Amino acid sequence: MKAKQTVNILEWCLMLVMLLPISAALSAAESETRNPEQVIQYLQSSLLHVMQDGEKLGYDGRYKYLEPVIDQSHDVDLIIKTILGATYWSQLDATQQNLMVETFRQLSIATYAGRFTHHEGEQFRIIEQRDLPRDQVLVRSQLTQSDGGTVNFDYVLHQDQGQWRITNILFDGVSDLAIKRGEYRAILQRSGFQALIDMLKEKIASTRLNPQ
Repeated sequence: MKAKQTVNILEWCLMLVMLLPISAALSAAESETRNPEQVIQYLQSSLLHVMQDGEKLGYDGRYKYLEPVIDQSHDVDLIIKTILGATYWSQLDATQQNLMVETFRQLSIATYAGRFTHHEGEQFRIIEQRDLPRDQVLVRSQLTQSDGGTVNFDYVLHQDQGQWRITNILFDGVSDLAIKRGEYRAILQRSGFQALIDMLKEKIASTRLNPQ
């Protein structure tokens, strides 16, 4: 290889390295300027991508791809605090709270990675957006399945440090938050904190072994 060619390649590589922080900054800025509908479109287009490439990506690939998507679109901290409620949350020390948030975060990502595994022509569409009390917004959407059937996905979002993020999802009118609230609090009351963590970890493992 000629010396001039080598210099050009080195200059090109150096330029790419210098641009990496700029690209990351632009990505972060873009996520902060999305309106509620755009947040849901970002989530759902990402789900369609992992469905279309589901077999090639495998579980680990789907998890890795969706991890930053869920981190940007879901307010995991608020969701788990709401599920447990102020009383149970305040009874946990800082270490337990951090473990709870991180374990629930992993379960949230794993659930998507385990459920959205392949594509058979399904399509998402946004139906409407409307305001809710307490500065929240509802984005209603629908998934059309390959057999023509539909599933309604309604998302409740709020602003966290200027970014719209999901705090609850309703599947055909059934609140995911309400289901988890009853389940998680019952375990805490009956068996304690460690039992709840163990249950969440079992669910995480199950998404890998038994994708839906």
